[in-house]
Formats: sequence, structure tokens, C-alpha cells
Amino acid sequence: MRGELPQELGITADGPVRTVTLNRPDDLNAANEGMHAALADVWGRIAADPEARVAILTGAGRAFSAGGDFEWMTRIQSDLAYRQGIIDEARRILGEMLRFPLPIVAAVNGPAVGLGCSLALSCDLVLISDQAHLADPHVAVGLVAGDGGAALWPFMTSLLRAKEYVFTGDRIGPELAVSLGLANRVVPHAELAAEASKLAHRLAALPARALQDTKRALNAHLAQAMTGPMEIALVAELQSMGSEEHRARVQELLARRSARR
Repeated sequence: MRGELPQELGITADGPVRTVTLNRPDDLNAANEGMHAALADVWGRIAADPEARVAILTGAGRAFSAGGDFEWMTRIQSDLAYRQGIIDEARRILGEMLRFPLPIVAAVNGPAVGLGCSLALSCDLVLISDQAHLADPHVAVGLVAGDGGAALWPFMTSLLRAKEYVFTGDRIGPELAVSLGLANRVVPHAELAAEASKLAHRLAALPARALQDTKRALNAHLAQAMTGPMEIALVAELQSMGSEEHRARVQELLARRSARR
């Protein structure tokens, strides 16, 4: 394992299971610069751990992840070179999760929004709390749904349903998420961590090579389906990050948040 991860992302070990925790609970685990960079690095770290067999991805506190931090977005908007770096990092995050050799179980403990939703749905199995929801509001904040939604959702549900929820950004409750094919099952909130651990340890007890190669074969379908659409979406998202529509929406949302304090 390489040097320490930033505090925004934690890894804990339980035998062969590694739990990755999005760790900005006071900000609903919204991704900032440190978390985003760590998400691009963490999967390679775990893959290099010879004792690891399965990973769990979850959030600290009451959210899985609220998506991108709005104050961080204002920096992204103002610097084209920095935007390009963030898109390259997003491409790496999604690619690393797709190629990660071990199974990843998402324990969606609360709202999974925007990037948070893409992270959850990039896992291999998704357990969702009965108090959680999914949503991809990229379009609503003036962004192209590049880091997951536009490329990933049509593979998991129908194209028509993907369009409905990616266009509108509407919340998808836990039962609906399962019926759409965006989650495996709903778990009572108080039991989510234990159920995710139980599932992860069950997977860890399976023959490792057979499980990993089966995942690789299954993900080949996903990789083939996503390659063109994801690149189109990420390039378009890069352009939308500097748009006046996006700037105005972020400022409006920051003003609303300030007024509530």
C-alpha cells in the first residue's frame, strides 16, 4: 500500500474485507478536491493488498454522498486547465472501479446524489437503506451527466427510464431503485452495515480466482457498452462546467444554503 490517503476517505480492514468510507459527514460526504483524488487512487491500493478479497463502499454519517461540493465547483468553473484535470480524474475513478478485480458491495446508507449515485452504481452489488434514495441532478445544475449517469444507467435499466430520471434529476426511492435495476435489495437502515458485511464475507469465502475472473467477464459487457458514451459525456461535461448556466445554478444553490444557516 502507498502513502496515507487524505482524511476525506478512509479504509478499514475486517479480515479479507476492506471498507472504503466517504468521510465528510458534516458536508453529506460531498466530494471535494481531496476526496475526488483519493477515489482515483484507492482502488489500486486495495488491489495491491494481497489479503484483500472484497471491498465495501459506504458513507459516514447520514448520507452516502451528496455529489460534488458546490464551493469546490466554483474553483472548477474558473480554471479550464483545472477542469480538464478533474475530468481526467473522473475518467480514472470510473475506469478504476470497472477494472478493480475484487467485488465491491455498495452500502448506500443515505442519499446518493450525482457523483455519489455514480459511485454506488459502479459497484458490483448495491444494498440500499430504506431511508436512502438515488438521484442524478447534473442537468438541473447545468451540467452534462458525464461521470456515470448518461453512460451507465441505460445499461442497468431501460433507455426510456434512464432518460426520465437523468433529465429530471428526480429522486428514486429504495423500492423503485430495486424495481428499475439500480439496486439489488432494500435493507432496514439499522441493519445495513451488518448486512453488507455479511454479504462481503460470503463473497470473500468463495474461490477467489473464479470469482474475480467471472466479474472480469461480466464487466466486459459493461466496458464495451460504456466506452463510447462515457467519453462523449465526459467531454461534454467538461464544456458544461464553464457554462453560464452552471455558474448561475451553483451560485443560486450556495445562496440558498447560506440563507438556511
